[in-house]
Amino acid sequence: MRASFKRRHTRETDEESVFVSMTDMTVSFLFIVMLLLAFFANQYDPDKSVSLPEHQRVLSERDALTREKNQLTKQIEELTQQIVKLKELLAKNETIQGKLKQEIVKLEQKILELEQEILRLKTPDPLEIYINQSLAERRRILEELQHQLLIDFPDLEVVLSEESDALRFQGDGLFRSGQAGLRPDRRDFIETVAQRLEQILPCYTLGSNSNKQTECNSGFALIEAIQIEGHTDSDGNDIMNLGLSTARANETFRVMTQHEPGLIEHLNFRSQPVLSVAGYGKMRPVSSNNSPEGKAANRRIDLRIIMYVPVNSDQIETVREALIDGKSVDP
Repeated sequence: MRASFKRRHTRETDEESVFVSMTDMTVSFLFIVMLLLAFFANQYDPDKSVSLPEHQRVLSERDALTREKNQLTKQIEELTQQIVKLKELLAKNETIQGKLKQEIVKLEQKILELEQEILRLKTPDPLEIYINQSLAERRRILEELQHQLLIDFPDLEVVLSEESDALRFQGDGLFRSGQAGLRPDRRDFIETVAQRLEQILPCYTLGSNSNKQTECNSGFALIEAIQIEGHTDSDGNDIMNLGLSTARANETFRVMTQHEPGLIEHLNFRSQPVLSVAGYGKMRPVSSNNSPEGKAANRRIDLRIIMYVPVNSDQIETVREALIDGKSVDP
């Protein structure tokens, strides 16, 4: 009985102890909660508190900013990709640009060369000027000679060639048909031609009869040759016509030098007599041989003047010195 009571008393005591412990823990927990509430109550500042609507607004703005940030980040990525592509394109363009620059340099060099060529063309060529002046002087000599002969012999046809390098005398007026001898009544015409040439040649030739003056030949034109040319129409044998044309040229030369012996003393740049003869037969017609008028035009004596052409600009001065001195030189 006593033992049973003792066990019951012990169990009750244990249960009481457990209850007390749980009570103490609960009281301690509540005390801690009260302390925390007191702490947070002490920390609470109405001015620093945020209302729920304000909190929700801030969250909404935060979300909006987050979305905007994400969009901007995406744009940055896209722009970065574009930059990479543009850099690649720029690298390609730099290669093309380099080639274009090289092409530009070549074109600029070509332009410079063309400008220099234009400048060269604008700069008068002394040799070209000299040649043109000589040709102009030849035309003037022939025109003056033609004018004088037409005054002295108005019944004879004296024609200046199309190239302005020769005077043409109608053959039928100087020679009888098929004859090489000069008509007696035309001898004075050939002698007059010789006389006029003797007056002209000293200004344009070298040798003992050279004028040695520059007033009558300011351009220092030099005659290379004065060729007496015989021509026929197409009638008759070719060989016969060559012989006839040469014989008539020789006859003209003979009469001229007999009347003016000094003509053979006029020399060219190579110390050769300027006066010479040639026969061409029918080979150089000036008109058609199909008509009497054309044949008459082809039967003629040509007095052709050939001007000397220097081989280069430096030789022009040599020609000038030779004309002033009146001495031929070996070019």
